[in-house]
Amino acid sequence: MENYFNYYTEIEERFQQCRGTQTLLSPLDWALIESWKEAGLPLAAVLVGIERSFEKFRRRTRKYRLVNNLAYCSQEVYRAAEEARAAEAQGGTRKPADSPAAAPFSPQEIVDFLRRNAEATEKAGQRAGEAGEHVLADDLASAAAAVREISGQESRQPTGNLEDLETRLTAVEEKLSASLTRASSIELLTQLRREVERGLVPYRRKMSATQIESLQRQFLKKRLLEHYQIPRLSLFYL
Repeated sequence: MENYFNYYTEIEERFQQCRGTQTLLSPLDWALIESWKEAGLPLAAVLVGIERSFEKFRRRTRKYRLVNNLAYCSQEVYRAAEEARAAEAQGGTRKPADSPAAAPFSPQEIVDFLRRNAEATEKAGQRAGEAGEHVLADDLASAAAAVREISGQESRQPTGNLEDLETRLTAVEEKLSASLTRASSIELLTQLRREVERGLVPYRRKMSATQIESLQRQFLKKRLLEHYQIPRLSLFYL
């Protein structure tokens, strides 16, 4: 898993390096990175795409504004990813097997992360119950119990298989996201979708309809989790 769990941080750092400032990424930028991860874009291709975008920007004779968001890099990122896939299909990027990389997290770090997330999700369920949202409260309690069970398994016998663990956590988070969407009022969903639409203005001309749809989904999930004060369960947020 080459730099697998550094996906977010390496992209953020490369963007900042190319831009020359420690610019904070926006919530929509983070959702865009997550859409790249979900689409299976290799980290190396994303980094190449970012570098190419800034190289093209520097060659422009007129620079009316700085590159302020990752949307500017999206076309080159997808182009680099397609090139990587084409080269792999032709056998042009095969490399000798590397030595197994050291695990990015210790077993105890993983267990502590899971326990914190289970506790935070449990508290969110309690708040939902106090607000009379009993179906959501039950769904959140179920999600918290699932994370606690995974935590217990990792505590008793760490598998060391982080991809399998990530798959299980992603399944819980996706189910949780669906519960939040069902439980949210039309007013809240309308407000968040308007926020998404405003943020997507600089992205639309640079991405396909499928890519935009993925970005919308990721951003809405992110904002719903923030609204209900529920942490991300993925190991990418450890």
